[in-house]
Amino acid sequence: MKLSVIKKILLLCAFFYLPFTSMAWGVLGHRIIGQIADSYLTKSTKKAIAEILGTESVAMASNWPDFIKSDPAYNYLSNWHYINLKSGLSYDSVKAFLATDTATDAYTKINFLVAELKNRNLEKEKKILYLRLLIHIVGDIHQPLHVGRLEDLGGNRIRVLWFRDSTNLHTLWDTHLINFQQLSYTEYATAINFTNKDQRNSLQQQPLTEWLFESYQIADKIYGDIKTPNQKLEYAYNFKYVDILNNQLLKGGIRLAGLLNEIFR
Repeated sequence: MKLSVIKKILLLCAFFYLPFTSMAWGVLGHRIIGQIADSYLTKSTKKAIAEILGTESVAMASNWPDFIKSDPAYNYLSNWHYINLKSGLSYDSVKAFLATDTATDAYTKINFLVAELKNRNLEKEKKILYLRLLIHIVGDIHQPLHVGRLEDLGGNRIRVLWFRDSTNLHTLWDTHLINFQQLSYTEYATAINFTNKDQRNSLQQQPLTEWLFESYQIADKIYGDIKTPNQKLEYAYNFKYVDILNNQLLKGGIRLAGLLNEIFR
């Protein structure tokens, strides 16, 4: 095979790999959240979503904002997926910061998307785009390192070993921990989706500021466990964090359902 052909193949492979390098929760995580959310949507909400997305489910729509990263025309969306906060902040400090936040980040854009989707006269193309984005970004902020620190890009610059594989802390939480459970997204959603009505109501009534602060606190704990460069993380790490991981996925789905029900009621 000619060298020029090999180079083209390698470039093509790299192109298709790019969208997957920095996905919050990865494909499975977002679909788990979407699947859980779908189980708590009202009939009227399901009907409204079907009128917008057609046969595309909430679970499948959840990955679109990551897949579209392969198209430079959508580069403007990159900052919508996360928010960076300094370490050591109290809830009151975070709440005060968010009250005056005008940056392009997950907090301001979730508020923007909710307001836009409540506009019944919004054009169809924007409804599709904004609904896909909202489904995805609500999932994003339940991945703790999407409420991480600017200096390490939410853990992307912190190298660790997951068993024998070199990765970074952000990717570990995006994909490796979830993939380690060896479940499909439907199996995973079924395995963790156990709540009662009071628990769901409590979660859905919490403001967005509390969702972010909760992830922020978990991120602080995750950062604190990394003591050395290329620290090796294995079974004990999974044992320590799997319940937190599952709770974040579950809460993401329940809160997403509440938000969608509010928009389309």
